[in-house]
Parts: sequence; C-alpha cells; structure tokens
Amino acid sequence: MKYLLTLWCLSFTCIVFSQADMEVLVLDYKTNNPLAQIELSLTNSQIGFTQNGTTDKFGKVLFRGLSTSGSYTVEVLETGDYNGNIMSTINLRSNAKSSVSILVGLKKEVSLDEFTVSGSSKINAANAEVSSQLTQKELEALPIEGRDITRALFRLPNVVQATGFYPEAPNVSINGANSLFTNYLIDGMDNNERFLGGMKFNIPVGFVKDINVLTNNFSTEYGLTANGVVNVTSKSGSNTITGEAFFVTRPGSVIDATSPFAQRDLSGNQVRDGFQRYQAGFGLGGAIIPNKTFYYLNYEHTTDVKDNLLNSPGLGINEAIQGTNQFNYISLKLDQVWSNKFSSSLRVNQGIVAIGRQAGGLTGGVAFPSAANFQDRNSTLVASQNTYLGKNFKSETNLQYARFRWNYGRAVNEASPQVNVLDPSEQSVAVLGHPGYIFDALENTWQAQQKFTFYRGNHTIKTGGEIISADHSLLGGGNRNGNYTVKLTQGQLDEIKVLNKGGNLSINDLPSDVQVLNYNVEILPGSFGVRQNVFSAYLEDQISLSSKLNLTIGARYDVDNLSKGGGEDYDLDNIAPRTSFNYRLNSRSSIRGGYGIFYDKISYAVYSDAIQQNTTAPGFRAQLQALKDKGILPNDTNIDLITADGNFTASLPSVGYLQGPNGSTLEGQRDLAFSNERRILNPNGYQNSYTHQFSMGYQNQIGKNLLFYVDLVHNRSFNLFRVRDLNAPSSYPLNDSLNVVVRTQADADLDRVIPIVGNTAIIGNDTISGVARGIIMSETGGESRYTALSLNLQKERGEDFYSFRLCYTLSRLENNTEDINFRAQDNNDFEAEWGPSINDRTHVINGNATFYPWKGLSFTLAALFQSGQPINRIPNALRYGTTDLNGDGRSFGDAYVGNSDRQPGESRNSDRLGWANTIDLAAEYALPLGGKYKSNLIFRADVFNLFNQANLSGYSNNASQSNQIQTGSAGDAIVRRNSSAPRQFQFSLRYAF
Repeated sequence: MKYLLTLWCLSFTCIVFSQADMEVLVLDYKTNNPLAQIELSLTNSQIGFTQNGTTDKFGKVLFRGLSTSGSYTVEVLETGDYNGNIMSTINLRSNAKSSVSILVGLKKEVSLDEFTVSGSSKINAANAEVSSQLTQKELEALPIEGRDITRALFRLPNVVQATGFYPEAPNVSINGANSLFTNYLIDGMDNNERFLGGMKFNIPVGFVKDINVLTNNFSTEYGLTANGVVNVTSKSGSNTITGEAFFVTRPGSVIDATSPFAQRDLSGNQVRDGFQRYQAGFGLGGAIIPNKTFYYLNYEHTTDVKDNLLNSPGLGINEAIQGTNQFNYISLKLDQVWSNKFSSSLRVNQGIVAIGRQAGGLTGGVAFPSAANFQDRNSTLVASQNTYLGKNFKSETNLQYARFRWNYGRAVNEASPQVNVLDPSEQSVAVLGHPGYIFDALENTWQAQQKFTFYRGNHTIKTGGEIISADHSLLGGGNRNGNYTVKLTQGQLDEIKVLNKGGNLSINDLPSDVQVLNYNVEILPGSFGVRQNVFSAYLEDQISLSSKLNLTIGARYDVDNLSKGGGEDYDLDNIAPRTSFNYRLNSRSSIRGGYGIFYDKISYAVYSDAIQQNTTAPGFRAQLQALKDKGILPNDTNIDLITADGNFTASLPSVGYLQGPNGSTLEGQRDLAFSNERRILNPNGYQNSYTHQFSMGYQNQIGKNLLFYVDLVHNRSFNLFRVRDLNAPSSYPLNDSLNVVVRTQADADLDRVIPIVGNTAIIGNDTISGVARGIIMSETGGESRYTALSLNLQKERGEDFYSFRLCYTLSRLENNTEDINFRAQDNNDFEAEWGPSINDRTHVINGNATFYPWKGLSFTLAALFQSGQPINRIPNALRYGTTDLNGDGRSFGDAYVGNSDRQPGESRNSDRLGWANTIDLAAEYALPLGGKYKSNLIFRADVFNLFNQANLSGYSNNASQSNQIQTGSAGDAIVRRNSSAPRQFQFSLRYAF
C-alpha cells in the first residue's frame, strides 16, 4: 500500500514542469518614461495560451507561472494616444524571471512603420545574474560532436573545456574551477551524480529546448555550488505535431586526418585506430488534448566501434579485438493544463550506458577477452511538478526520484579469478579471467522542493525549501575470487602455444601445476555506504524601486549531514546572503552588479574514500592514539568515529593454482598487514566550501538584433577540499636544481611524526605491526582567487543573412589546492602550493557565425583561440634516479594532485603551453518536402578542427595523459604526450517536421 501511495503522489501531486515569469516594461518612444495603464496581450499559439495585463505606475506588467513550451508574443494594444507594438518569438527558460521592454510612440509624433523598426529590448533588466544561453536553434546550428550538449557549452563566456583527474570526469569548467562541483539541473531539478560529480543523465540535444549557464550572482533559489549552474530546459509538446528522425555517423580513419596520439570517446576514455560512431534516434511531440495535454518523447542511441590490439609475442598472438560502447537515452515529458491556475507535468529520463573494455590495448596489450569488462553508467530520473497560481502568489511543489548505478568494471566473467601469466623471464604474456577489482556504486536519491512566490506591490518575494536525500552503497575493493600471479616454464609456455587458442585462451588452459608466485583476495567483499541528507532554504525579495531600478536582497541556508565527518557536530553556519541591483539607463542599456556568498556541496567521494581505505587494526588505532598524544589529532577525537573496516586485500606467497583460500579465512592478515597509506574521517568534520562573488556589468542593445554586454567578476573561495598526511616526514625543501641531495624513503620514514622502520611503527619503546606509512585525512582549508573580464557581442539573424556570437575573456585563477585528493608536495605546506589552476587560461577568444546564403542552406563557423594552460614541472627520474626527491613515498600517480615532487626551484604550474587554435565548420541544407507538417529533409556535414591543428592544450583531457605534466625546468623542451583531436568528419541526415 505504501508503494501505491508513493506512485500516486508522484503522478498527481508533484512535478518537474518548467515554469517561468516574464516582466514587460512599456516605455514612451521619445521620453523613455514608463507608461501606466497600457493594456498588453500575451499569447502562445503553440499551447493555446492567452493572457492580458495592464501596466502599473512603473510601466510594468508581470506575467506569472508561464510554461516554457513554445514561444510567446507580447502585443501592446493601441490606445487613443499611442500606437501599438508587437514583440514576438520570446522564449522562456525554466525557473527564471525574464524581462523585456517595448517602446510605444504617440500617433501624432511617429508613424507605425517608422516606430516598428525601433523594435524592443531583450536585455536582462530584472537582476544582476551573470549568465548565458544556448537556444535550440543555436544548438542545431553549432557543430557538436555526437549530439553531446557538453560539447556546446564551451562556446559560452566563462566556460572552458576541463582537464579532469580521471577519464570520465565532467568536461565543463566554469570560471576555471574544478568541474566536479558544477551543479547540473533539468528544469530546475537535480541531475548530479553525487559520488564524484557530473551529470547523472547525459541529456541529449534532441530533448533540449535551451541551456542556461549561470556563472555568478544568481538567485538564492540556486545553490549547492560555489562554481556555476547548468540548467537545461527540456522540450515540451504543443498543439502542433513536431519531431525529428535522424542518423549520424562518424566514419573515422577512412576520412579523418591521422594523429600519433590516442583520442577520447564521448565518455572520456581513450580510443585509437578503427574508431567509428553511429547514432540514430527520433523525437515526437504534440497534443493529446489540444490546449490541455501535451507530450514529448525522445530516444537517442549511439554505438561506438573501436579496435584494440591483443599482442603477446611470447604466446605468438597478434590479433585485432573489436569492442563497442553503447549509449541509450530515453526521455518522456507529459504536461497537463488543468485550468488557468493549475498545471502539472511528469518527466521520465532513462540512460543505459555500457562502455566496453575489450581485450588488448590501444597500441597492444596482453589482457585477453576472458578478462574483458564494461563500465556501466545507468541512470533513471522520474520527476513531477505542480504549479498553482493564486491571486497574489505562486506555489510550486516538486518531487523527484533518481537512481544512478556506476559499475566501473562489470566483468564478463564475474565468478572468475584473475590470472596474470608470466613467461620464464617474468614478463607478462597474458591477463585472464577477471579485471581484478570491483567498483560498483549505487545511489538512490529523493528530492523534494516546495517554492512560493508572493507578489506584493513592487515586491516579488521568493521563498522555499528543499531536501535531497541520497542513499549511497559501494561494493568495492579487490577481487573476491582471488588474483593469481603465475610463472610458466619454457615447456609450459610451448604447450600453451601448441593449443593455438589465440584470443580464446582461458584460465583453464594453463597447466594445473603452474608455479604460483602470489595470490591475493579481497577479505571484505560486502558493500558499505551511508545516507547523505542535504537541507536547503532560501528567502529573496526583488524590489522594483522604480521603472529603472530593481534591487534584489536575499539569503540561502544549506546543511549537509556529511559535514559531521568523524566528529559529532554538523557545519551549521552556512548562511549565504546575496544582494544585487539592476539599473536601466535607458530603454536599451543597463548596468548591474552584486555580491553574494555561495556554498558548495560535499562530494560523497570524500566520505566514501575515508571509509573504503580505512581499517580498525589495533596497530593502526595505536598510531591514531599516538597522533592524539602528540596533538596532531584533537584531544577529543573519538577513534571509533574516524575508523571503519574498509576494503583489504590479503596475500599469500604460494598456493596451488586455482586452489587459493576464500578471503574470509585470511581475515587475520588485516591486523598485521602494512599499508603504504590509510585514510580516516576528519574528527573536526568538514566545513562546506564557499565563495565570495563580486560582479559588475553593463548591457547595451545596440540595434534590434545586436546585443553587447561586459561583465567583471571576482571570486574568492575558502574551505576548499584537500588531503593532509598526518604522519608526514619533516620538511625537506629542494630549491636549487644544481645542488639536489635526494632523501631516501628509509631516511624520510625515520623522520615521520611516528617513525616507520621497515613495515612497523615505533611508538614509544614499542614496535607495532599493522600500521600505515601515511595517514591521510581530507580537510577543508584550501583557497582560490579568480578575476575575469568578459566582453560579448551577440547578433540574432533577424532579416539579415547572418548571425554571430563573439566573446573575449581575460582571466586569472590561482589556488593552493586543485582537487579533493590534492596534497602538498612537502610536509603539508599548502602555502607553497599557490599557483595557477590546472584549468586557468589567460585569454579565451570564442566566436561562431552562421551564414544563410540562400533559402535552406547555412554554414556555421565556430572558432576557439586560447592561450596555453599551465605546465607542472616535475623531476626527471633519469637525472635524479627517482621523482620522489624528498623520500615521502609519493613518486607514483598523478603529478597534478601532488603525488610527485616538482622540479627543484620551480613552483607549481610555473610554465605554460602554447596557444591553442581550433576552427570547426558545419554545412547544412534543408530540402523542403512540404506536406501537412511542413517537413524538411536536412543534409549536414560537420568538420571538427578544420585546419588540423595539433593543439597541446585547451581540450577536454585527463591530467595523467596531459601535456601539462613535463620534466625539467620552465622553458625546457616540451615532450608531446597527447594532442587535440585531428580533423574529423561527422555526417548526418535528419527528417524534421
């Protein structure tokens, strides 16, 4: 009964139907004074909507609770003294208040024809929000790889492609900040994968009405990010049946230019020769009951075909192994207009994604098909919204259920052990049976919103509350079936060759008496997790002080239960005041400015890592007690609250082949095992990161279709995440590259807070086993500073044969932490880490223009010019014998999160790559087919990187594969480790009606 009640509530009493307000200002053409008591008519023929209004003493009319479906026309009705005027094709975005102004003239002073040319203004005269938008029409014109909307976002000001810290990391950075902390919304509702970050459901182009990126000083209604908001307004049906069916292909190497470097597919994973993409799908929208019930259905499928090379000379195997990626995105939206006051909507999104990891490798590998696996990223969103319009208020009640499963290595042979096969010289010749690890994360999330907007004279008061409750579960760690490392004799190797199994070789084809060098198995295969609850509330008043001046004052409050960490207190002081103004200089220009505090969400990975990589071993607890005694941990630290039984892999040096014991029989190893590092929860908890944002801007609608605006922003961020080694060795600065004395790990271990000798710790007079060299704890102490000037010129087509958008951004971002796993290179000295951010660009010139030489034919050029991203200079191991110069044991992993030292004498990110220059081209011809639905057959070709530039920075990338990590000193030669994609072609055929 409980589940039936839930479904009933979801279908009928809650929503995600997009709603918006629109303020219309009527001004005298000559005096620019507001006109009171002027009648207006607002219509939207696509949904059968009509509403009239009369201007107040400020010349304003506010139309409330409007659907984002279709486009609107505002008509100023003719009076005895004034001409009328019309403004059409007004598109609204979800959860926003739009503003337009219309000029009218006295009949005796100006003729209607003369006046109509002056048009009206679409500048933002409502608030100081710094934002930008891509409409459906612009999305259709831009060259976009694979119909992936994220590839279009970097065409907007203050948005760049991100260098992330793992292949699937979100590829959009706003204001240069870490891409994990961007807040993604669909119709104002949550669409964030909450384990790390990024979108749960990767909404495709076919279900997008428009995209809005809010970068600074946005409403208190938006929160949980100190970075920015990407809000997608989804498509709705209308009285007119509309839709599309399409096929898109990227033929690949048969036509693309060549590159010596691997590229990335849409998921962020590397691909090379043989890569092809095929996409197909459809969209269909219309009315079930005209003017009342509307629907829109969208389905898009993508298949990537990719080749790897299985190359094992020792076994005489050299085969091409084909794999695939499969992406399926299904979306349905139902809108219901019950009355002029009450409307509802239901939206369902389903994403089914399987990223293949077939045998072999990009340039050769020894992983056999039996060890193949898939990365699954499956998402479900069911969202519902009701909007009720009262006499002087608007109520919105929203509810959403979301499910996200991220199975990072779904094995083809889940019940199999892994076998790493070595030849007599101990070179690997085969990896069989299983990928060797488990990472299967599941998130079930409920979101509830209640919003009210009250209209009182010249006040628009918005208030509301929200709860997001996410239940996390992670099955992680090593292989519960065990991992074997075996060594073949020459005779055994020859026997396997004779079998001639090729890629079909399996673990059962090895001799039963093969020598086992090592066996390890996960001893705690169970899943673990916690529920994350975030409560938010806000209050905001937008005051129309005059026809020229709007003032907005508000505050937001957020509480996240994960802020408790390993302590007993929550972070309860997250009060975020925000204030801004917008002053209209005249009918076509305004200045705006504001200040606000914006709090960030807590990434669940911070909490999860501290559990998964933790232990309750007595020796480790003794280390923690010693840290308390030394004042490194607070005196009131409860060791039970900061520790947990995390994953642990037990090892045996010799067992019979495929006879290894079950992990449960090896639990005793946990208490005695030595770890290079373990993590704990922070006993002080975690303070939510926050940013002080300052902005000032100017807008001018130069002509009917030409808009210029400039924004100056300054952000100062605090409490950013980073990690601290509580058992770090003492400082060992190396500032002179000509006089470097490497400290050995043994010497550094003796110099730790708790000395490490071999695999034991020295605590007082005792030698303790079951300890860790490094004891890692996340903390919120990082800072960043960002300043940017953005100049923008945007022209709509109107009656001309062209349109364009041109943006120039001059910016600087510096910080002393880069990521949730960032650590200082030497003894937790984060002040020495100040430097440019990994995603910092000084200059970004971004422009696109579409030309319409004749009916049906269009060409779009999209150009992006960027100054180079920073280079982190690290030591040359050939020169010093190691990259771990200070001996703290972190010469492995990603140099950008501090896991290796830097070149002596160099600060972090002290060098720069050269400029990156990319021009894309789209050519499209629409062949009219006519008929009842005015259909078109659209032929299209997209060419990416038209001039085949080999850029070394400025593109979406994974830091571990980036040119941003180089050895030597600043100015030394650059070793090319990667490159932007070469010239590539994409062809499509679309039937639109």
